[in-house]
Amino acid sequence: MDSTEVATKPHAVCIPFPLLSLIKAMLKFAKLLHHRGFHITFVNTEFNHKRFLKTLGSNSLDGLPDFQFEAIPDSLPDSNEDTTQDVTLLCESVRKNFLAPFHTLLAKLNNDAIETSSNPPVTGIVSDGFMSTFTIIAAEEIGAPIVLFYTIAACSFMGCKQLRAVVEKGLAPLKDESCLTNGYLDTVIDWIPGMRDIRLRDLPTFVQTTNPDDIVLNFIMEATDRAHEASAIVTHTFQALETDVLDALSFMLPHVYSIGPLQLHINEIPEHHLKMVGYSLWKEETECLEWLSTKTPNSVVYVNFGSIAVITPEQLVEFGWGLANSKLPFFWVIRPDLVIGESAILPPEFVAETKGRSLIAGWCPQEQVLNHPSVGGFLTHSGWNSTVESITAGVPMLCWPFFADQQMDCRYTCNEWGIGMEISNDVKRDEVEKLVKELMEGEKGKKMKNKVMEWKKLAEEATGPHGSSSTNLDNLVNQVLLRKS
Repeated sequence: MDSTEVATKPHAVCIPFPLLSLIKAMLKFAKLLHHRGFHITFVNTEFNHKRFLKTLGSNSLDGLPDFQFEAIPDSLPDSNEDTTQDVTLLCESVRKNFLAPFHTLLAKLNNDAIETSSNPPVTGIVSDGFMSTFTIIAAEEIGAPIVLFYTIAACSFMGCKQLRAVVEKGLAPLKDESCLTNGYLDTVIDWIPGMRDIRLRDLPTFVQTTNPDDIVLNFIMEATDRAHEASAIVTHTFQALETDVLDALSFMLPHVYSIGPLQLHINEIPEHHLKMVGYSLWKEETECLEWLSTKTPNSVVYVNFGSIAVITPEQLVEFGWGLANSKLPFFWVIRPDLVIGESAILPPEFVAETKGRSLIAGWCPQEQVLNHPSVGGFLTHSGWNSTVESITAGVPMLCWPFFADQQMDCRYTCNEWGIGMEISNDVKRDEVEKLVKELMEGEKGKKMKNKVMEWKKLAEEATGPHGSSSTNLDNLVNQVLLRKS
């Protein structure tokens, strides 16, 4: 490619929030933009950059001449641990420390464009919505459009957007700890646009604090306060799934584009060079796919609580015995840091009882697992990536939400979309056993399977040639990112 071609290419700088699931969603979005002719600079924190290299290999982030990886410091204490960083510390650091290094990086990219013609000048920023506290300022400084990508459900984004009003109306912070147990969280909030029967407990869990200065609560409010200043808002959902909320958001904010599920767009791209750019911060154990192939269709329960949720040793044992007592085959991902403060140890009796019908791994290629014919149900923490992946694979869910937006995802999965059942927070083996059996063999499970297959079809239509998500993606690219200012 000669220097004239390089100079005229649009150049998007993509910066995710530095947590695995959010990086994964942004990386998919970046691949789609690259496929549409954009030069991409993808910005990780140095901590995550190192983890990717360790997990995926020293050449894994070499990228391509027009898909480059850069890293900026996160200003947190150095750690070589293979664990997820503390979310509160990350939020505080994003607020205070990210603008300067990000600004320096943008200046360097634009300088390189002038001096060496190795890359085109930056023409737009695609920022995780929760990085907007500094990325909006950076975009203004270089006069480029900024797209805020909220990698969560539209219902959860609306929940975040309403936290300021919840605080102003005196519903949060909580008066005292007793509010967590006395039924106060069941207070119905009937004034949120496009939503009905939402309880205080369904909102992002950051409202469940007694501290008015709570770092994460204030961070989330700040990160959604400025959303209207962006050139566009992108959500990882599709119109048919969240019609009412998306309509309400479009009324409140300029230019809201729902473009999901991203993986279905990626599946349409012919074999591409970026296929090798992986998404995982832990080593994926692929042997599980061979094991799954020995099982009959729709017979296996897949269990994975995502990259952040943690459980107590007692909860681990209750989940374990619930699965064991169901007598069904299951594949359970227990990541290295899943159990709080210690390694995950299941009793020898459990191992003996489930021999031959259970498989336990540290991490796995989740989308391949969910799309495997033998997987019939998913016991999940209701993270949004997992929920979308389950819908696109046509797999019904048992939901055990942990924190953040997961309560809202669970509420919609079970109550609005009819494709999930909730496990109570206080895990008991009998309930786990009963719900697992219902999911896999019961009448309700059959209904949920039929329903999720309908949503799967609608997701495929949305990302098809003239579907709503495909049209939105086209419009976003042409009307926002390629717009000549």
